[in-house]
Amino acid sequence: MSEIKDITSRDKDFAKWYTDVVKKAGLVDYSSVKGSMIICPYGYAIWENMQKILDQKFKETGHENVQMPMFIPESLLNVEKEHVLGFAPEVAWVTHGGSDKLDERLCVRPTSEVLFCDYYKKIIKSYRDLPKLYNQWCTIVRWEKTTRPFLRSREILWQEGHTMHRTEEEAINETLKMLYIYEDFQRNTLAIPVIVGKKTEKEKFAGAIATYSLEAMMYDGVALQNGTSHYFGQGFAEAFGIQFLDQDNALKTPYQTSWGVSTRMLGALIMVHGDDRGLVLPPNIAPIKAMIIPIGNDTEVLDVTNRIAQELNLSGISYKVDDRDKTPGFKFSEAEVKGYPVRIEIGKRDLENNEVTVVRRDTLEKIKYPIDTVVASLEQLFKHIQDDMYDKALKRRDSMIYDAKNYDEFKEFAINKPGFIKANWCGCEECENKIKDDFSMKSRCLIEDEEIDTNCVVCGKKAKYRLYFGKQY
Repeated sequence: MSEIKDITSRDKDFAKWYTDVVKKAGLVDYSSVKGSMIICPYGYAIWENMQKILDQKFKETGHENVQMPMFIPESLLNVEKEHVLGFAPEVAWVTHGGSDKLDERLCVRPTSEVLFCDYYKKIIKSYRDLPKLYNQWCTIVRWEKTTRPFLRSREILWQEGHTMHRTEEEAINETLKMLYIYEDFQRNTLAIPVIVGKKTEKEKFAGAIATYSLEAMMYDGVALQNGTSHYFGQGFAEAFGIQFLDQDNALKTPYQTSWGVSTRMLGALIMVHGDDRGLVLPPNIAPIKAMIIPIGNDTEVLDVTNRIAQELNLSGISYKVDDRDKTPGFKFSEAEVKGYPVRIEIGKRDLENNEVTVVRRDTLEKIKYPIDTVVASLEQLFKHIQDDMYDKALKRRDSMIYDAKNYDEFKEFAINKPGFIKANWCGCEECENKIKDDFSMKSRCLIEDEEIDTNCVVCGKKAKYRLYFGKQY
């Protein structure tokens, strides 16, 4: 049981608990490159599943994968001034090639808008060339001062979609469509409830007209931005001189979008679902859904182990058999740390009753199944686990959302209640900044489907918006 004993209680020290889990579960290791992590095979397998599922969704909606260079000439980066200012503090620069100083500095891409625009200028000439629906899976570099595995790293794995459209309506529809693809993925695959909404002008992406985000709440009540989708309008296209000949023989400027998610979603999986025993993975994203643990070397135990393994293989359910020379207790503990959705215990005592024991990782509930039906029963069990994990996360999140009617209430919640605070807001940046300065809470996103019938909690003037606030990772 040593694996579990080495994990700090999440209620005692959440930051230490998180580090313990990512290490003990074999998700990441620290590298000699300051601020960068090694994603270990198990952690990368989860990311591969995310890639596979999302990539299929992208392709089903007409998107194609491309690969852009990782270096951006300084002159190209500076074409869109507002954009470059937003990233300037985090940009890493290459100044030498071998021993020779470069004639022009090269930025290691923090994002690829300018690269796509430079390419689109070459290939978009006519309305027949639109829309352009491109995506790339790649790494980016942002020179973060404080890093934490998956949440903030200097080198980040992600995907970034960049699209060009003939009309404003098409581009806005694309922005929202991809936002809701992300929402569906987070809800139905990761079992993470997210709040979807529009960012304020202060918090939107540099160079965007509108930014929409997916805001997840971690177990400790802190927000994690789990994905974004941006509508750029014609700003980048105009800066790069991208034009197309429309059906009316007039030259026009296309409309652009950008959207992306990253390995930050692995951090969210850990912090939303994990517990003091380790990782807890929803079945829909788990690389290994079932761990088979034979107890002893009895011939009948091994025969049933092989039989169930073959049935799992035929059914397409991912599994492993832990037949190492370790004690059952050690194997059970490790299976819990790794977060496999179920473990199947096959012992001689159960076999006397023609049964095996299935243990749910999310609840640790032990269920007896007849040997003949255990594999056939797993799909329904996985569905129950998936739904129960989402419902549990949703219930906790909703219990930590507070509605502040005035500044005194806001202060009370901010000081004493971890979580999100909903508040009426006048739309002035001064009021948004005051909350940030007073409580270290940033606006998360606007609530666009609730009526506003009162005044701004900060200044008392008529409110224009409902807004979520929260501390963030």
